[in-house]
Amino acid sequence: MYNKLFEPGKIGGLELKNRVVMTAMGCSLAEPDGHPGPQMIEYYKARAKGGAGLIITEITRIDDAEGASTPCQLSVTNLKVVPGLVRLTDAVHAYDTKILIQLHHAGNQISSKLIGGRQPVSASDVTCSTIGEQPRALSTEEVEGLVKKFVTGAVIAQLGGADGVEIHAAHGYLVGQFLSPHTNHRTDKYGGDLQGRMRFLIEIVMGIRQYCGPKFVISVRMDGDEFIPDGLHLDEAVVVAKTMEKLGVDVIDVSCGTYESGITIVEPNAYPEAWPQKVNLAKTIRENIDLPVIAVNNIKHPATAEKLLEDGVSDFVGVARGQLADPEWTNKAKAGHDMRIRKCINCMECFRLLAMGRPLECTLNPVLGREYLIGEEHLKKDGAGRTVAVIGGGPAGMEAALTLAKRGFHAVLFEEHEHLGGTVNLAAVPPHKERLLEFIDTMALQMKEAGVDVRLSTPGTVEACQAVHAEAVFVATGGHPIIPSLKGTDKAVTSTDVLTGAADLEGKNIVVIGGGVTGLETAEYLAVNKKNKVTLVEMMDNVGAGLYKSALYPIMKALKENGAVVKTSTKLMEIEEGKAIVETNGQRTEIPCDAVVLAMGVKPDRSLADDLQQAFDQVIYVGDCQQPGQIREALHAGYDKAFVYE
Repeated sequence: MYNKLFEPGKIGGLELKNRVVMTAMGCSLAEPDGHPGPQMIEYYKARAKGGAGLIITEITRIDDAEGASTPCQLSVTNLKVVPGLVRLTDAVHAYDTKILIQLHHAGNQISSKLIGGRQPVSASDVTCSTIGEQPRALSTEEVEGLVKKFVTGAVIAQLGGADGVEIHAAHGYLVGQFLSPHTNHRTDKYGGDLQGRMRFLIEIVMGIRQYCGPKFVISVRMDGDEFIPDGLHLDEAVVVAKTMEKLGVDVIDVSCGTYESGITIVEPNAYPEAWPQKVNLAKTIRENIDLPVIAVNNIKHPATAEKLLEDGVSDFVGVARGQLADPEWTNKAKAGHDMRIRKCINCMECFRLLAMGRPLECTLNPVLGREYLIGEEHLKKDGAGRTVAVIGGGPAGMEAALTLAKRGFHAVLFEEHEHLGGTVNLAAVPPHKERLLEFIDTMALQMKEAGVDVRLSTPGTVEACQAVHAEAVFVATGGHPIIPSLKGTDKAVTSTDVLTGAADLEGKNIVVIGGGVTGLETAEYLAVNKKNKVTLVEMMDNVGAGLYKSALYPIMKALKENGAVVKTSTKLMEIEEGKAIVETNGQRTEIPCDAVVLAMGVKPDRSLADDLQQAFDQVIYVGDCQQPGQIREALHAGYDKAFVYE
């Protein structure tokens, strides 16, 4: 189906089996000392096995002092990491996939808390507004020393069996800070005009070529535009790319943005695939050089990747988060099995968890980062046809049934409604969430192929479970909306009523109670899709708990643009006809409205608990009926409980 995507390619002397590149993403899966252990090796191995032509590792530090970025970051600062690198590169090469190590230094885009209390460093003493800590400007001698550290990192990567390295000169990190007029105000040889600002990168490239030889691949990841007013823009980016070509760099990897324009780097769901401005950056650079170009363009579907190649936007397509959500993205695309791909939904949960100091995780892939412990190859195939009932066809129930079936159990899934997906169907209603419907279709297909016996429009009663001779029951019945014990709440509707269409609110004055994920998205839907005047009320000091800031930003922007009012530190006290009475800092006020929508979360549905406990020896609760949460928690619970079930 995708001739361009699966055409062999070449970068320098490196032969690649296809045009799919897993571009670099921080994963924090290395061992604390920076070497790749089983957790990281199995993570990359899964993507190599999944068919990627080239893998570029996560940001890999070249400096252990001011250069670290995550607690468990890959490192090339010491020869001690070489044995681990060999095991990593061997694991990837076994699948005819090539691998580059990305060399990195964060510069001013790091908190002192993550570098042992040291002051961050940069080209100049310009503070990154996102971090909020003023860096100190590196001395000329220190910059020369960092050049040597980048070169040393490349030598260590080569000793570890890597096919090459990528210099991270994008996203506002240290090399990019030298390139950008926004952060480089130096007056020595590393500052001034563009030629001076490029000197740091030029010396790194020349040093790597000198010590690693002509066949060792050098990639430069660079911004086509930083999207900040006084930053690096496309005209200068083209000059940088041309200069790299003259120096003998083998490939240019085009991205965009810095921490200060962060949603352009890793886009939330408000950004479409292959958004035009980003596409233009790669295409323009490619038209000005003869080197191959890799480009990231928020790709989720193989058809999008194929079209970008056909249109000459790039020579290779970067599929990053797409391969987090589904490590088999490439193999499934090659087989034409697009519907079998679990497609990234741009929820930013991976980044939110990394920002908390946790390793990489994914909403749709409960195995991500845990391949070495609970990957499919570790599933015990000991079901022997024994029957296990699953009540509820939401994400937790579907994942549990699918995993049980893969283990050889006869999984029978009961769903009282005529369709699968549970509350995911509601989550797909607000703007930019439609890809969740694809996820439901993918899960339905995977269950069918695994042999799950899905019974729609069939309540999962005790009698139904007994009739199929189930030895155990997985309960995934979800939750009920929380209705507070306040005067007048019987006059309110819930977010469920709104998103199902049971409450048809359009062109009215609406108060939404609850500023969590559901409340925000319901408010956005009511304001944007239904043209209501919306007031969002949240009792906490901030809205969006549980959302990464770049996922929250477009929702808040849409609410503001559509005239919505957000009231924080405000509690609902009661509801009367035509008004909601709220309290802020002890002061009661009335908000006139036509309707009040409650979006205050859910409580577990345990209505079947007593009867099931009496009828079956094993009753396992997963998803919201065990502990209310988001889709990620539901899928993780479904997989984990099915993985360990005996």
